Amino acid sequence: MNALPDRVDSDVVLVVDDVPDNLSVLHDALDESGYTVLVATSGEAALQRAAQALPDIVLLDAMMPGLDGFEVARRLKAGPQTAHIPIIFMTGLTETEHLVAALEAGGVDYVTKPIKPKEVLARMGVHLQSARLARQTRNALDAFGYASITVRPSDGRLMWQTPLARDLLKAYYGTSAPETPAPVLEWLRRHLQDAERNIEPPRLSAQQGARRLSIRLHQQTGDDDWLIVMREVSDAVVIEAMGLAFKLTAREAEVLYWVVKGKINRDIADILGASPATVKKHLERIFVKLGVETRTSAAAMAMNRIRQLHPQFEA
Repeated sequence: MNALPDRVDSDVVLVVDDVPDNLSVLHDALDESGYTVLVATSGEAALQRAAQALPDIVLLDAMMPGLDGFEVARRLKAGPQTAHIPIIFMTGLTETEHLVAALEAGGVDYVTKPIKPKEVLARMGVHLQSARLARQTRNALDAFGYASITVRPSDGRLMWQTPLARDLLKAYYGTSAPETPAPVLEWLRRHLQDAERNIEPPRLSAQQGARRLSIRLHQQTGDDDWLIVMREVSDAVVIEAMGLAFKLTAREAEVLYWVVKGKINRDIADILGASPATVKKHLERIFVKLGVETRTSAAAMAMNRIRQLHPQFEA
């Protein structure tokens, strides 16, 4: 297996064409312009090379024997690891239906044969800049602990994800790419019209004990792809702070936490693996320690204290 190219020094271009002369012309022009060039002479080889090297852009011949360029593009766009890579089709077919097919298969642009290297370089520069900005956005989000995915609302496919996003979706929803969790897709589709008018929709939340996944729509990244950003928040520190503030036991602090969250005794019992009678006894002791008589008063007192210590807490 060939070593992967050094991504720090130059952008990596995968050129796919079954005609050696075409590859030679493009390879020389790209190499002289400072790109790292990878080549493939068939659709199957292109898919393997793309999965191995994850190039920054793909120049793809539309018509090849066996697996043609349209199918290669569809498969690249179907894979979460390669869906974000821009594809420029190279085609000798200039009929409108063929050009439309190239774009529908996932291409961002096309150039017609015979290939003019200067034109190819100019088109590549535009799309590489857009891809670079998108990559910088994703890297910045990752650096600050935000997980991100891109979703295509039209068919519900999860097109791209960070490793952290993959783990969070598995933990909270039990799904994996290319499946988008049903609640996330429903939320996206429900607010899509507002989002297209730059009106940010309300955030979506998923809860697991004191851990919560906060999900927000970030921006549109393509004609039909949307970047969704997720962050996991743990309220364990909030529970601990309530225990210290009101001199509660660890279990009493947990019960009060769920009272603040609006849960009834039966729900709290299910969450904590206790009986409703046990939860009721905990509540009675909490009322005494807080000097209140009702759960509403206890929740209000606890909420006021939490907001002083943790302003970002969401009840």
